[in-house]
Amino acid sequence: MYTRKRTAALSAAGMSAALLLTACGNSGGQDLTGPGEGEGGGDAQEINIALIAWEEAIATTAMWQVILEEKGYDVTVTDVDVAPMYQGAANGDVDLFLDTWLPVTHADYWNDYGDDLEDLGTWYDNAKLTITVPAYMEDVNSIEDLADHADELGGRIVGIESGAGLTRVTKEEAMPGYGLDADFELVESSTAAMLAELDSAIAEEEPIAVTLWRPHPAYAKHDLKDLEDPEGLMGDAEEIHAVGRSGFTEDYPELAEWLQGWEMTDEELASLEVLTLEEHKDDPQAGARAWLADNPGFLERTLGDAAEGLEF
Repeated sequence: MYTRKRTAALSAAGMSAALLLTACGNSGGQDLTGPGEGEGGGDAQEINIALIAWEEAIATTAMWQVILEEKGYDVTVTDVDVAPMYQGAANGDVDLFLDTWLPVTHADYWNDYGDDLEDLGTWYDNAKLTITVPAYMEDVNSIEDLADHADELGGRIVGIESGAGLTRVTKEEAMPGYGLDADFELVESSTAAMLAELDSAIAEEEPIAVTLWRPHPAYAKHDLKDLEDPEGLMGDAEEIHAVGRSGFTEDYPELAEWLQGWEMTDEELASLEVLTLEEHKDDPQAGARAWLADNPGFLERTLGDAAEGLEF
């Protein structure tokens, strides 16, 4: 995982404003600057998409990159950290970012820069932090149920990095709130270690409880169950928005219309993440093409008549 930087970074003021830029996709070595007219793309309309290396951002940016290239756009994808991304978009240095979490996670950034950005719409509305178990654990349906299964679970909830917002919420809010802190330890390790334990436990059909989050490709790989959170201690579900620089809709009216009609289900996003982050992790665009080839209904729903003739 990306250590849940988005949640851990709710206090944005202390984040460095240095531009952490590397090339991504077909960008070459790029500064965080918007495309100039007539630069290298012939008659193609140029667009610069900012990418923060979070799972759903990698997957959806790769998807839109290949869609737009098929539609004749000249696409540059620029890797950047979260604070410089919002600064760059507000300054007009990048055109588009696909992974703004509202109303909570990116609230500080939106308060600081939202007046200079365009909200292009919500494309996913079930973004949340969870404690999750395999579906075969039929007697565990709520976080509070864990208290009755401490021995079965070895007194462990398998977590991720110690600095992650998910870790803080689980340790400081959910566990004491549901009376789990006496009988359970939150095992702080890494996202990779947590996923390895989850894979191993499911292979043996053993009990396990992990901290997880939606969207995540694990939901496409395994039959998982997010535990109910009747007290709301893990936080409410958030929305993921596409955001453009000021003037985006005027400059990209066709694309703005597509983005405003863009929605993804849990299943669609999880399967896209599997193809772009796992099966084609060295070439996410190839994974996106494979996913689009298997999901022509998504293209028709999102692009309308503009989907006609697209082949991946």
